[in-house]
Amino acid sequence: MAALLRSLLAASEKAARIAQLCRQEEALFSLLIEEKRGADKNKKFLQDFKTLADVLIQEVIKHDVGKEFPELQEHIRGEESNKFENGLGETVVVQVCPTQADTAALLQKVLDRNRRAAELLAAAVHQEVVLSDPALDGIAVTISTDSLAVWIDPIDSTNQYIRGCGNVLPVDGIYPSGLHSALVLIGAYSRQSGEPVLGIINEPFFQEALPAHGWQSKYHWGISYRGTHLSSLSRPQLQASPRVVLSTNEKVGLQKALAPLCGEQLCFASGAGYKMLCVALGLADAYVLSEGSTFKWDSCGPHAILQALGGGIVDLSAALQAWRAGQGKQLPELTYHKPLEGSVGADCWANQGGLVAYVHPEHLEAVMATLAAAADAF
Repeated sequence: MAALLRSLLAASEKAARIAQLCRQEEALFSLLIEEKRGADKNKKFLQDFKTLADVLIQEVIKHDVGKEFPELQEHIRGEESNKFENGLGETVVVQVCPTQADTAALLQKVLDRNRRAAELLAAAVHQEVVLSDPALDGIAVTISTDSLAVWIDPIDSTNQYIRGCGNVLPVDGIYPSGLHSALVLIGAYSRQSGEPVLGIINEPFFQEALPAHGWQSKYHWGISYRGTHLSSLSRPQLQASPRVVLSTNEKVGLQKALAPLCGEQLCFASGAGYKMLCVALGLADAYVLSEGSTFKWDSCGPHAILQALGGGIVDLSAALQAWRAGQGKQLPELTYHKPLEGSVGADCWANQGGLVAYVHPEHLEAVMATLAAAADAF
């Protein structure tokens, strides 16, 4: 487990550097934000350069971790397809090639022969990342990687990544929007039970690095496996009145339902992964989402960290049913190994019933009791 954690953390750091590069280098940033017009509007890929940043990070993680752990190669998944059609009508499969020059040549095809952009990205893809983290040296948890699979969200909160500002100020510690909510999320889970066992959240835009105007990243991790709970984070203190973080477009009915419990403690932020991180950091006590707008790749990594801290993520709809049936001590946690029956595409992996992320069971119970009493309101 220690070796896998190191490998995934190194991959997350490389992913963070690629995400930073796409924002910092003009040759890449202009592609990231450019709105194509006229004849260019039909160039599918350049219109959607943000997808390349997502896909490239996803493929780098799959390549680097799969190279070290071949048994995981076919069990590392993300949300993006790696096939594109460029402006010349060519179908290009994005992948990490044996050499930096080969990768640059492939990326030039994707980027309609933009050599400078391709070379910058290829250099980032092939750089070596060496972790110097003494906290990882003492980990002694054994689990067969043959029993695991991995979910990747290469850049969670993509819209904030593209359009987001780096100078948004936090409100009581929580950034309502901006680059801080764009995260790299990696989660390993049991193929048999679907339970999350290892999670990583990397903040590529944790803080601005002056005077170079670059960015410094920061990662967090957690392991939750058969009674062993380890994390880079400390468990937040239990607060008497829970502070709940919601999506900016959460239903008004849900907001009103939570008001009696939280009072002025309702807050709002962008990015599902970021809101889960806020709970893990103790900036919020729960994250409630009433709709099925998140996916397994969003929640798997944060879920493992929350479990390592004594919490978790429950399926809101199923948990409300269990609560009404008097089974409040056995609320169903999300699992990650089975697609939804009757769904197609990405919807197969949606957290369809909404969710509640928490650290302290007392806060989960308070939220569930409040929502169960006002279920008709939302």
